[in-house]
Amino acid sequence: MKAFSLAAVCLSALFIAGCGGSDNDAAPAQPQVIAHRGASGYLPEHTLGGYELAIRMGADFIEPDLQITKDGALVAIHDDTLNRTTNVATLFAQRNGGYKVSDFTLAEIKTLTVVPTSTGKTSYPGFTPSAASPFTVPTFQEVVDFAKKQSNAVGREVGIYPEAKQADPVMEDGILKTLAANGYNANSKIYIQSFSDATLRSLRTKQIAQNNKMPLVLLGVATAAADGTPRMGVTGATGVQMLALKDVAAFNEGVGVLINNTTYPVTKAFIDQAHAAGLKVHGWTFAQTDAALAAAEFRKYLDMGMDGMFANYPDLAVTARNAYVQGK
Repeated sequence: MKAFSLAAVCLSALFIAGCGGSDNDAAPAQPQVIAHRGASGYLPEHTLGGYELAIRMGADFIEPDLQITKDGALVAIHDDTLNRTTNVATLFAQRNGGYKVSDFTLAEIKTLTVVPTSTGKTSYPGFTPSAASPFTVPTFQEVVDFAKKQSNAVGREVGIYPEAKQADPVMEDGILKTLAANGYNANSKIYIQSFSDATLRSLRTKQIAQNNKMPLVLLGVATAAADGTPRMGVTGATGVQMLALKDVAAFNEGVGVLINNTTYPVTKAFIDQAHAAGLKVHGWTFAQTDAALAAAEFRKYLDMGMDGMFANYPDLAVTARNAYVQGK
């Protein structure tokens, strides 16, 4: 993986309202860079170290996927098991099981080390994490605290983009309680995401009751009805089910759609119709490692009007976004 200059990216991001200015100084339509599981292409995913590197690279949002421990704590981890991303099989070999997050207490999970996957490594050239334990599994509260601390450090608000990985009222309540306790509201730099439209409908009902309507994003695929009218595809019990974009907008502020899929291609018509319904459109996941190929891929979707990009390599996304904004 290529080396990169943190200072260079910060200077570039400063020019486009990155490392030194607030988002209020930038053009309202600026596409957002969402660090997919942190800087997951470079460092262990869903760790404070990975989130920090993404922030230093200029990412607008960090994305904590959330699971629930045995004792009810929300922790940032993608899978509902621990074995892919941690050393759980070494430390808890006697469990000899599937290592489900829900079978471990928070104290047990805190003994684990998060290990790199795919192209990730245990360090990044020129970067020293500031957290005391940069590669352990953080709680949701620790991610929130870290985002606020980093916002002060870099001089701009770092957004958070939590995902409810479980369609569970307990998770819904935990997310809303944590965010409210930390002062998040409709004007904060935040999105709450889920693949479950039922979860988001429930969250919206609870938000209205609490008078705290934070933006929601439904994840799925871009599809179309038989007459070609764009639809949002969500996974249901019988396969992909289609929802009208105006119906999604009734309980949601955005959609997150799969990119580079020939069966469910993202089109300009889909993005235009989503915008017409009042929805933001974010794409997942930008994972191209080659800088030139990544730039072309980002440009393709930005030209269609995409509002945000989940990226494994946030520096490549920031560079492409900044070049796009400068060229407009």
